[in-house]
Amino acid sequence: MLTKKQHELLTFIDERIQATGISPSFDEMKEALGLKSKSGIHRLITALEERGFLRRLPHRARALEVLKLPENAAARASGGFRPNVIEGGRGRAAPQQPERAVSNAGEFREVPMMNKVAAGIPIEATEAHADTLHFPAAYMPASGEHYALSVDGDSMTGVGINDGDTIVVQRCDTARSGEIVVAYIHEENKATLKTLRMKGKSIALEAENPEYETQIYGPGAVTIQGKLVALLRSY
Repeated sequence: MLTKKQHELLTFIDERIQATGISPSFDEMKEALGLKSKSGIHRLITALEERGFLRRLPHRARALEVLKLPENAAARASGGFRPNVIEGGRGRAAPQQPERAVSNAGEFREVPMMNKVAAGIPIEATEAHADTLHFPAAYMPASGEHYALSVDGDSMTGVGINDGDTIVVQRCDTARSGEIVVAYIHEENKATLKTLRMKGKSIALEAENPEYETQIYGPGAVTIQGKLVALLRSY
């Protein structure tokens, strides 16, 4: 039996992972539950671990895994999505989540391959593309416009995005705090891949690698060009 706060925290963590593929930060959890300090969050997480609802993943920043939900939340947990990782080359895509039953299994969608996006120092933004990626339709949202980018840099390794990976991005101009986005920085004419954080009227582009500093911009300085929905890794 969970306390009200334990239930609220577990539900919040699960919903955020379902929506973005990564667990929320301690600041986000503190704000969501209306607590004044992070120590309360630490105590709640420890209690959820002891009861077998939650697990901390070692050697990874902001890595929590929901092991189970209370029965009254189990039905809701079947919804949402997690960014999918497809391993292998373009000719042989091996989904990491084969247990998902999908109606369009075996189908592929053509996704335009754009220039590289920086996971580190922002690089030149461009709309040009010279190649097309055939990506499994089962691991993309059914609607919306998408494009693919090659990742250049190591600032997002904390959430499993490595240098050389190919990401699939859903084109959009808005995103929620905590989502991984491709952001265009107007003054620098640059695009970069970062975690979006809203800081009042300012926008923070947060790296998932402690070696990189968070970049903060004022209103109108940054435009969201899309959010991460899937990742392709070749060996």
